[in-house]
Amino acid sequence: MQVKKVQKKRLSKAEKARIKEILFRLDTQYGTDYKCYLEHENPWQLLIATILSAQCTDARVNIVTKDLFVKYPTLEAFAAADVKELEQDIRSTGFYHNKAKNIIACTKTLIEKYNGQVPQKLEDLTSLAGVGRKTANVIRGNIYYDPSIVVDTHVKRISKKLGLTKEDDPVKIEFDLMDILPKDHWIIYNIHIIRLGRTICTARSPKCEECFLNDLCKSEKN
Repeated sequence: MQVKKVQKKRLSKAEKARIKEILFRLDTQYGTDYKCYLEHENPWQLLIATILSAQCTDARVNIVTKDLFVKYPTLEAFAAADVKELEQDIRSTGFYHNKAKNIIACTKTLIEKYNGQVPQKLEDLTSLAGVGRKTANVIRGNIYYDPSIVVDTHVKRISKKLGLTKEDDPVKIEFDLMDILPKDHWIIYNIHIIRLGRTICTARSPKCEECFLNDLCKSEKN
């Protein structure tokens, strides 16, 4: 999906100050070290783990890949995998028919077109089977440290609650956040918001009274 870049949002001084304080508190609470929640030892393992993470928790993916990367230790092993067998290997991650097919096709392309290397450019990554902007940005941010914003369910939900976007489409949210967040916080913002969403600002029962962003949040619950 291509989204036309719109003119950068003009923010009031008060709003700029509020966003700056949000980022400061996130940094203070969680630190500024990069942390990827999907366990991997190299770029292609992270790529496969991220494909598996669609509509699945990172914790479940990590359980599956612990054995998966032993059974299939190379790109060539995945590319040569029997699709039905691979489906059973990844069944618990959900949508396993498409994921198995995409993983095999993706790894074949990496071998045949990219000499076994995971590409860095967004357009090259999104040309791979099963790879959309979210997956591509995970790779760009965690492997190549290219400033990128990953809009997962936590980032989408909490960014809206914080009043940083009004959009529902992940790509539009990505562009909104790129407009208002400093580039040096694009990657770390993802990491912080995921942690916040798993511990305090949970989807079912957010602990608003415990949240260190409570007074800065625009959620109707505040």
